Amino acid sequence: MEKKTAIIIGAGPAGLTAAYELLKKSDIHPIILEESHAIGGISQTVDYKGNRIDIGGHRFFSKIKSVTDLWEEILPTQGAPSIDDKILSREKPLVAGGPDPEKTDEVMLIRTRVSRIYYLRKFFDYPVSMKAQTFKNMGFRRTVKSGFGYMGSAIFKRKEKNLEDFMINRFGKPLYGMFFEKYTEKVWGRHPRDIDASWGAQRIKGLSLFKALGNILAKPFRKKNAKVETSLIEQYAYPKKGPGQLYETMAKRIVEMGGTLILDAKVDHIGFDGKAITFVEATTPEGKKSFVGDYYFSSMPLKDLFLSIGEASIDSEAYRIATSLIYRDFITVGLLLKKLKIQNQTKMKTLNNLVPDCWIYIQEEEVKLGRLQLFNNWSPYMPKDPLNTVWVGLEYFVNEGDELWTMPEKDFIAFAIHELALTGIIDANDVLDSVEIKIKKAYPAYFESYKEIDKVIAVLNTIDNLYCIGRNGQHRYNNMDHSIMTAMEAVKVILNPESSDKSLIWKVNTEKEYHEKADAKKAQ
Repeated sequence: MEKKTAIIIGAGPAGLTAAYELLKKSDIHPIILEESHAIGGISQTVDYKGNRIDIGGHRFFSKIKSVTDLWEEILPTQGAPSIDDKILSREKPLVAGGPDPEKTDEVMLIRTRVSRIYYLRKFFDYPVSMKAQTFKNMGFRRTVKSGFGYMGSAIFKRKEKNLEDFMINRFGKPLYGMFFEKYTEKVWGRHPRDIDASWGAQRIKGLSLFKALGNILAKPFRKKNAKVETSLIEQYAYPKKGPGQLYETMAKRIVEMGGTLILDAKVDHIGFDGKAITFVEATTPEGKKSFVGDYYFSSMPLKDLFLSIGEASIDSEAYRIATSLIYRDFITVGLLLKKLKIQNQTKMKTLNNLVPDCWIYIQEEEVKLGRLQLFNNWSPYMPKDPLNTVWVGLEYFVNEGDELWTMPEKDFIAFAIHELALTGIIDANDVLDSVEIKIKKAYPAYFESYKEIDKVIAVLNTIDNLYCIGRNGQHRYNNMDHSIMTAMEAVKVILNPESSDKSLIWKVNTEKEYHEKADAKKAQ
């Protein structure tokens, strides 16, 4: 009997997981088509002269056991301290018998999560805390105003018609205005009132000022495995050489297990006979090729999926909605520095007394810079020389074709250096080297035709052999773990002859406690 084949579009976390799960659990042969030359999608790691860039910053943390088990299977957790923990005598929850990061690269590190807001040239905790330092930084007037604003939001709840309503309900209008309103506009290029409230449910579900305060008060009494909101976690796992390392390792295993991976393979056309996908045509390094399979997984942007199928071949209303979906694009500027200008004023020990943040939200309104990644703190193995240099990433949220996107690379890097120096974080004279990286369709947007996306999903679920997975494949701003889970659910549907309910794939991260409860029951 001839083996069945699965054509998988995209070698990001979801596409690779689909291939890996099929190879482990069936005799279905996966063929992965990846448009670029990089593995991992937006979770890739870019190597610039030995300095590694994590595109967007990716914490490996999940409440879903099957996902954490997968990560552990690919890269086991460290059993000995990393170079910075060793030098600073920092203790971490090491795994007995786990690999030593000083002796091998195939290891997952345990890192401490610190991310703060930089506003008024001062640091504020993120999520916003109710510590004395927060009130001191805000000043008496802002603090009183914020307190009354939060109490008002707790009593008079808004109907959540948009993201503005969602955030005000959880933080109060003054704090929303200080810490969320302008930053959200930086990220999305739209005011929060123009963004669907489901974005908040997707990304900051369950988080509020009340929860943040409760977390502080409950911390001394919390059991080891007690549930904590994702945005409040204090430690996370991280591959020694960045997130792309895990997915590159997974891709290597997929090929070793018999799967096929084709890089630089751009999907141009998808055949559809009205009931099922019949073939995928792609431009590869060897020219145009057609790929025929029994199953088709798509992690390509929904917009591109419909464009590849063609308006004449699919429901016209669904085509209109899908091809009108909006995306936010992304530019990172990597800067190699002698040092930062700002000082570490925390009690946390770091190499060269660097500020302890993994990333910093830049709230200052006079700059377009959105976030600053400090790769030394993600992993001491990200910079080539962590003892003598600081390796950072300046993140800009843009639209393909806009003023920033089309700016010549040299000019944009100069612009980014000027902005970071303007905030007081660096001295421009301390820049040793720089690089610019652009990522298209990094963030699926929750406005414009998104409000009608259920019509698109309904049509896609009628296509017998098509499974949409991952962030862009579902046009959902999922974290890595939920993107991976969509692939796991899709494979389950294929391998379980009694289940053909593809709606389960779309329910990942849409229902409160989804999978966390299910996995907890399995663990009992």
